[in-house]
Amino acid sequence: MENHYDIIIVGTGAGGSTLAHKLADSGKKILILERGGYIPIEKENWDSEAVFIKNRYTTNERWLDKDDNEFQPGQHYNVGGNTKLYGAALFRMRESDFEEVIHHGGISPKWPISYADLKDFYLEAETLYDVHGERGTDPTDPSEENPYPLPPLPHEPRIQEIFNDLKSFGLHPFPLPIGVNFNKENKAEAPFILDRFDGFPDPTEHKADAHVNALRQALSYENVELWINAHVQKLYTNEAGNKISKIELEYNGKTITLNSDLVILSCGAINSSVLLLKSANEQYPNGLANSSGVVGRNYMFHNNSAMIALSIEPNPTRFGKTLGINDYYHKSDDFDFPLGHIQMLGKSDKIQISADSPVPAPGFTFELMAKHAVDFWLASEDLPDPNNRITYENGKIKITYTPNNLEGHHRLMTKLKFALQNSGQFSHFIPKNIYFAKDMPIAAVAHQNGTVRFGTDPKTSALDIYCRSHDINNLFVVDGSFFVSSSAVNPALTIIAMALRVGDYIKKNL
Repeated sequence: MENHYDIIIVGTGAGGSTLAHKLADSGKKILILERGGYIPIEKENWDSEAVFIKNRYTTNERWLDKDDNEFQPGQHYNVGGNTKLYGAALFRMRESDFEEVIHHGGISPKWPISYADLKDFYLEAETLYDVHGERGTDPTDPSEENPYPLPPLPHEPRIQEIFNDLKSFGLHPFPLPIGVNFNKENKAEAPFILDRFDGFPDPTEHKADAHVNALRQALSYENVELWINAHVQKLYTNEAGNKISKIELEYNGKTITLNSDLVILSCGAINSSVLLLKSANEQYPNGLANSSGVVGRNYMFHNNSAMIALSIEPNPTRFGKTLGINDYYHKSDDFDFPLGHIQMLGKSDKIQISADSPVPAPGFTFELMAKHAVDFWLASEDLPDPNNRITYENGKIKITYTPNNLEGHHRLMTKLKFALQNSGQFSHFIPKNIYFAKDMPIAAVAHQNGTVRFGTDPKTSALDIYCRSHDINNLFVVDGSFFVSSSAVNPALTIIAMALRVGDYIKKNL
């Protein structure tokens, strides 16, 4: 078994798979390590009970909260990472998100790069991930002269009615930018109808995830290899402490070591920081690449809420995730601070609703509720706090997290309810906790970021502006770890765009 490679990438999510795609044509000998396997194509892929109640595709690991209580995180270890179950809402961060932003709860810091530095890579990312959308319809859209690669997904009739109602109310709803590859290896002659997508694995492979849209093409190159069920345990440095000298992993039931000229961690913000912390040595007693002390700190994952609005009209929609609202992204008429972002969620069914709600709304059974449910997702920015952190204690991952900056989020919920009530179509609003793994917010790790922040000063950041370790010159970390703030939009497209930027840098400079 060959144990030396030019490049080893750890993890196959948005960062790792995209980097593999970008570097595949370099001719370098590239090994990609994934601790999980492939999600099987099976009828349970679209079974709400299997996916949401029994957590069929979620890790069985137990993590700890700040009080040392165990919980099961909504973390997925498989080829494609968390993107296999994401909703493929692929937003650019707003231009102002790269600047310092004053929030009600504190300050969101300025990034060490600007929107202009990522702009071209955002377009490349949207093309690679088949993003459907319409420029200029979102009032907060960042500048871009080119159209989206693909036209917006059409609203189903009931969603179009809600779109029209919100517009009449004075808001500016817009088509959600969604990654869908309708044509990839499509062998069927009949049209494909979008259905279960958000939170489910997609056995039809029409969801633009990291595996289908990036990794598969990378693996068509002879110089690129993937090992599944290969769990990296520890990284070792040379005597000088400025280079990763070997990687220790569990593979096929054995402990083996590999070495590589370049090592790229793309394990997700939680696990990348944990691997660095677990790899502490004499030169780095507080964790590898952590002379700054920031590794594991400033963990963010958004202030998120999912809400079911019960409509007087039935909602026969199959794919409702086509509408977004950003009118309150920067402020509202009665609040001079950011509130956040609203988008539609995948359509609820009675199993999801009954799992969330111990008692039906007055006059409604779970089945009736599902028929009338319209699902919304609200995300607001949580702020970096060094005390919100990831640690590794007694063989377990621990998340110490105290929510912050919640006032804007509460106001966002109130604004949405008021707009919906004003249409005269909605009577009840029910919190939807299924995405929170039984109403434990820290278990929702889909938007994890911030734990190995990048910057220009090695005293206050672990990575440089190309996600390369300040301390260890052959180590990169390319996933949500590098974020210095969380913005209020889904992080996936920014991770993908940064992976393309880092890949470009590696090709030109290393």
